Amino acid sequence: MINRIFRGKTPYVLAISAGVVLIALFFSLSRPDLLRPLQNLVFDFYQQLKPRDASQSAVVVIDIDEPSIAARGQWPWPRSDLAELTDRLSRAGAAAIAFDMVFSEPDRTAPAFLAGKLPPDMADREATAAKLKALPDHDAQFAAAISRSPAVLAFFDARGQTRDSARKIAGVSWLGEDLNGLLEPLQGAISSLPVLVSSASGHGHISLGESQTDDVVRRIPLFAAQDGNVYPALSAEALRVALQSASGKRHSFLLVTTFAGREGGEADRASGGSAAITMARLGNFTIPLTKNGGLDLYFAPADQTSFLSADRVLSGSVTELADKVGGKIALVGASAAGLRDIRTTILREAVPGVAIHAQVIDQIMQGKFLNRPDWAPGAEAVLAVLLSLAIIAALPFLGALSAAAFGMACAVIVLAVSWWAFSRHGLLIDPLFPLLLSLTAYFLTTLLLFAFADRERRFIRTAFRHYIAPNLLTRLEENPDALKLGGEIRDMTVMFMDVRNFTPLSENLTPEELVTFLNNLLSPLSDIIQRHEGAIDKYIGDAIMAFWNAPLDVEDHGGKACLAALEMLEEVEQLNERDAFGFRARGLGAVAIGIGISTGPGCVGNLGSTTRFDYSVVGDTVNVASRLEAATKDTGAPILVSQATASAAPGLAYLPAGKLDLKGKTRAEEVFVLAGNERCAESAGFQRLAKTVSRLPSLPAAKRKKAVSDCLAAAKPYLHPFLSRFS
Repeated sequence: MINRIFRGKTPYVLAISAGVVLIALFFSLSRPDLLRPLQNLVFDFYQQLKPRDASQSAVVVIDIDEPSIAARGQWPWPRSDLAELTDRLSRAGAAAIAFDMVFSEPDRTAPAFLAGKLPPDMADREATAAKLKALPDHDAQFAAAISRSPAVLAFFDARGQTRDSARKIAGVSWLGEDLNGLLEPLQGAISSLPVLVSSASGHGHISLGESQTDDVVRRIPLFAAQDGNVYPALSAEALRVALQSASGKRHSFLLVTTFAGREGGEADRASGGSAAITMARLGNFTIPLTKNGGLDLYFAPADQTSFLSADRVLSGSVTELADKVGGKIALVGASAAGLRDIRTTILREAVPGVAIHAQVIDQIMQGKFLNRPDWAPGAEAVLAVLLSLAIIAALPFLGALSAAAFGMACAVIVLAVSWWAFSRHGLLIDPLFPLLLSLTAYFLTTLLLFAFADRERRFIRTAFRHYIAPNLLTRLEENPDALKLGGEIRDMTVMFMDVRNFTPLSENLTPEELVTFLNNLLSPLSDIIQRHEGAIDKYIGDAIMAFWNAPLDVEDHGGKACLAALEMLEEVEQLNERDAFGFRARGLGAVAIGIGISTGPGCVGNLGSTTRFDYSVVGDTVNVASRLEAATKDTGAPILVSQATASAAPGLAYLPAGKLDLKGKTRAEEVFVLAGNERCAESAGFQRLAKTVSRLPSLPAAKRKKAVSDCLAAAKPYLHPFLSRFS
């Protein structure tokens, strides 16, 4: 078995498939961004199946929604309104108040600003302007309200529009590698007015980063760097201020990198020698981060985020407000369609940007994180290789369907492990890459096996198309194992056909003429044999050896062999009538053939050596058929069949030829002359002939000849033309 495998096509298939798999693996590892859309597809689906539960959220969104704009006017509102909003939230007990917006320009509704916009020709312009300037400044009012509350302001990345730096309020320290080379860089900052920022308790960026591959928010940079300073995101800063407000103690961030353990430490070995951020700590909270300080978002359904209309905050009582925001982090943002701050989450929900910050704070406080560990790509690569090689190795032995079932079972296991890692531990282990690579290996190996099998079929068709019928050839192509070296015992029918008086005929023909004659004779006779589902065993000079019921089963093989023999006689008669061989002018006479047919057990298979063999049949059945063909010369009958053949095809027209002593046989064999087909057997003339022939041995010699002549005359329309010639 092993020797047969490694002498065949299997080593080439395994080598080619394994090589392609390794090349694909190397390419995917060197270009990981190519796999990110596929990974997003899987991990998004996991979150959609099992989103985070945020029903007990400690965050409330103060929403500048459509009803608020309808009640208070278009945005932006006067900063005095925002001051009142801030004071109310503070008095209601909000642990932190974070604004998801930037106030980078002075309030255009401030009295002093309006004084400068009075028409020059206005009556009492100076007096009116003086009165306006004497009124409280809105920005000052807002700054005062900010200073009295745990407020957090935002800034965003200027994208190179300015090189200004944001004010750094939060303390950020780190262990290990310098963070400025690892974090996402800020290209300048656009911040609120200095008077506002200087009054705030916290300052955080609201960048979504540049790592998005589509419009779906999956990850945010929780920390970013500019000019040696490290800034937290607005959500992280709001949480820090809330902790500080609740405890009365100053809190700061601690970031840990892979080189925190120094050379030779466990962290060094775990990272594989590359610097990366691993986590951040804030008070009792530990936050796993990506290598560049990002946070993978684990979303809760949007309807679990608490929204409170800004108009209700401004118009309701502080007591009622305390029930909704007391002890919670209040995020002030906008959901009104005209303000264009709508984002798409992994759950395929459109939410305002401020809701993203709420999701970040929620998952940090819950400790529900998603983490793609450093070892995940390596583990996925190893799994992909093992699974691919297993399928490649199994395909030649299991077949396409069994290997597909094996691959499906492996796929279910891989998917189950990946889902278990996500649902129980929040680990992002990609099952799709190993499955796609193994699927590629499956199709590639199947294609190669098909190509080799197709080459085998072409070889079989080329080798056997001249010897067996097309329908048998097709079935043989589907089961090439039937051609294995060795034999099997089958019930078969064997035919021998030989040209009468071939030796004197060949003496009158040149070698070229002899070859042409044999081709013109044997070609149509071979076609007849194949048409009746027979297989040509070999050509022996002017003779044909054929057999039925191998290599594939042939129903009624004895009858088909007999009908083929009758049709072969008719074909030779027609060839003679139209002088197809050109013998008439040369006085060579008509061509005659003799056929012997025997049915019985035979050993059939590829006989020979492992490098050169013939598909043939051997056994006593073959010997009997050969001897019957030789006996046609002595009896004058064109077709002689054995008793077993006559029994296998009982509906045909047979005449008993008695028992003949066949050469090489110790006992005489019961032999029959095949006289015609079923129609001939059913004719009244043939039936009288059969009775007469059976009575011939008992008739006087004078009556025997007349009886035979009369019967032949009556049966002549039904007898084979050759039968009358040899009667």
